[in-house]
Amino acid sequence: MANTFFKFKQFTVNQAHCAMKVCTDACIQGAFTAQYLADSHLTVSAILDIGAGTGLLSLMLAQQSGAVITAVELDPAAAQQATENFNASPWADRLSLTQQDIRKMDAAVKYDFIISNPPFYEAALKSGHATKDQAMHATNLSYKELIAAIDQHLQPSGEVSILLPFVQFETFRLLAVAAGYHLQQVMYIRQSVNHGYFRATGIFAKTPATTIIQELAIYDANNVYTSAFAQLLQPYYLYL
Repeated sequence: MANTFFKFKQFTVNQAHCAMKVCTDACIQGAFTAQYLADSHLTVSAILDIGAGTGLLSLMLAQQSGAVITAVELDPAAAQQATENFNASPWADRLSLTQQDIRKMDAAVKYDFIISNPPFYEAALKSGHATKDQAMHATNLSYKELIAAIDQHLQPSGEVSILLPFVQFETFRLLAVAAGYHLQQVMYIRQSVNHGYFRATGIFAKTPATTIIQELAIYDANNVYTSAFAQLLQPYYLYL
């Protein structure tokens, strides 16, 4: 998805100046999370998006929720891009962007729900391109630091949505368990019915729970979107 503008049904994402581009797995996280919120018992009036990038996740949640959403992004170019995308959306009055390090953000303000598509790889080789490394690797925020930030900003009864590669998700889950979080619901994602899992997106909370497990294949054996994928993304994708 390398186009400068990525058009959804109710909004457009300009990604020209953002190192972390719009990708299908992030769209799945946004749709999965919005559906979870719609079906859950939570009263969500304030959402925090950690590492907003283009602002995609905030925009997807704004489409389905009436909550006020605060997005945090460290990279100046990405922060500007997200701000422009927010201002061009139908929900500009409920979306705001703050450019800062989440570790330095005022912890007095608490949120009902947090969503984050964090840097993926804590121990992988770097590309040598600083901005791309910051987007794809935990060069500025480790998983432990992310969990600590979540702890600081989440209401005691709040919940958090995370997207990571399949293997790294288990690493994060174990760290989250050690910090008192429980995996409420998880979706394991395949590129196609012929592939293994490559991403996982899940909801964590401090409430003990039996994890509800789902799985999703993006493409079927004929390289056509599966009905499950089409149903999940239909409210957002322009051509579904």
